[in-house]
Amino acid sequence: MKEEYSPPVVTASQRASWEAVAPSIWRLNGSLTSERVTPSLLRTLFDQPRWLSAYLLYDDKGSQLFERICELPEYYLTRTEEGILRCAAADIIAAAPVECIVELGAGSAKKTVHLLREQMRQRARGIFAPVDVSLPAMAASRDALGRELPGLSFCGLQARFEDGIAAICESLPTLFLFLGSTVGNLTRFEYMRFFELVGGAMGAGDFFLLGVDCVKETELLERAYDDSAGVTADFILNVFAHINRLAGSNFDRAAMRYWSCYNERAQQVEMYAFARRAHEVRFPGGPTLFWQESDPILVEISRKFDPIRLEQQLQFFGLKPLGRFSDPRGWFSLLLFKKA
Repeated sequence: MKEEYSPPVVTASQRASWEAVAPSIWRLNGSLTSERVTPSLLRTLFDQPRWLSAYLLYDDKGSQLFERICELPEYYLTRTEEGILRCAAADIIAAAPVECIVELGAGSAKKTVHLLREQMRQRARGIFAPVDVSLPAMAASRDALGRELPGLSFCGLQARFEDGIAAICESLPTLFLFLGSTVGNLTRFEYMRFFELVGGAMGAGDFFLLGVDCVKETELLERAYDDSAGVTADFILNVFAHINRLAGSNFDRAAMRYWSCYNERAQQVEMYAFARRAHEVRFPGGPTLFWQESDPILVEISRKFDPIRLEQQLQFFGLKPLGRFSDPRGWFSLLLFKKA
């Protein structure tokens, strides 16, 4: 049965905008509708060159495929970050005395459990508010955490993370998490807008933990995003099935192929869909996309970072560096900030 009350972590002025969709999970009214998505989608598809926003990758099937990617031998990011969290969770939670942990793009929250365990061990109470577009992933997270940490309050927000950030009550001491180097999937414009939003939305007692993948050898990076089992290719190309459902278009999976590379100058992995043959993609009530043979669509990027330079830059968004946690090889870093 759906719950009727509003999410307790949301600022009072916005609570009426959220509807209960499952026990302890709420959705922002209208935030995930095709009417909102389609115009922005068409603007990027008809840009020069063509590209897509990364959030479109995470329909239910995309979320499942990404969970599989995280277990692949080539994809070092998840297990490296989890190893850091396992070792550093006690120090991170001790440095961030909060009541609520908000995870942006939480997925299954399997890594986050190290922080949640420490929150409960050190303070014996806490609220976990994951923000994600996938309802099944959030429900699975709720059920798993309910079994392991029954004293933890769960408040799931089904929304894009920009909407989640803006909704959290400023007076609630909060640790925001943005893990998995998801920040690397943002274009430079999205990246600047994201940190402007974060800096403006955080309250005086809030903290921010950012997981970033570091610059490293090209061969290692390219293997991580083009696995031998083809799971990454399925994940990237699945976005077009999602677009078909959202926009009523007719992208043909058989008419495209996956390709990725590391752009050393831009310090980012680039993941593309290429047309195998020329064909037309129709959008009801909109223009027709003429996808020429070998014409690329940039589906996702994964930027790599120098953590020291990143700490310096984020100070200009009102984030004061408090700590840096890395693995022995320096492949991945967790950066802890406090609202300045």
